[in-house]
Amino acid sequence: MTSQIFAGVDEVGRGCLAGPVFSVAIILKTSIDKGLMIDSKKISSKRRAQLSKYIIRHTRSLGVGICTNHEIDQINIHHATLQSMKKAITNLDLLPEIAYIDGKFIPDMEMKCESLVGGDAIMPEISAASIIAKVLRDNYMIALDKRLPIYGFKRNMGYGTKEHMRAINTFGPSIYHRLSFAPLRE
Repeated sequence: MTSQIFAGVDEVGRGCLAGPVFSVAIILKTSIDKGLMIDSKKISSKRRAQLSKYIIRHTRSLGVGICTNHEIDQINIHHATLQSMKKAITNLDLLPEIAYIDGKFIPDMEMKCESLVGGDAIMPEISAASIIAKVLRDNYMIALDKRLPIYGFKRNMGYGTKEHMRAINTFGPSIYHRLSFAPLRE
C-alpha cells in the first residue's frame, strides 16, 4: 500500500497596506505531532516561532513563494496571492500528488490542487504552512522596520492600524506600500 504525498498551502499578508504576500507549501513527515498544528492566527508570535522550528524539523519539503507590493499593485492582490502560492508549490523539492490550498481559489497549475475553505483550522498541513508563512512574513516586516521605523512595521506588520495610518498621512507612503490599496490609492 502506498501513501499519497500531498502538500498544504497557505498565504499571509493579503490585507496589509505594505509589504509582500508570502505563501508556503509544505509536505510534513509522519513523525510530526499533528495535534500541535493549529491556525497561526490563534497563537502568539512567541508560540508560532517555537512551532516553526519544530515544524521545520519534521518537514519533508518546504517551498516559499513571495509576491512583492509592486507585483500586487500590477496584478491585484487576488492574482498575486495565487501567484505566490504557485511559486511556493513550484519551490518544493518533492513533487506532491495534490496540493490542498487554504481558501476558495487555487493557482493555475498542471498538478492537482483542491481548495479548502478554513483549511488552516482543519488540516494540519495547511496549519503548518500558515505558521511558517506568518513567521517568515513577520520577520520580513521586523527587518523592514529597522530601515523605516517611522511606519511601525514591527508592531503593525503592515496592517492599517491607527499608528500606521497616521505615519502614512504624515510622511506619505514608502516604496514598500501597496499603492493600489485604499486609502493609498487616493
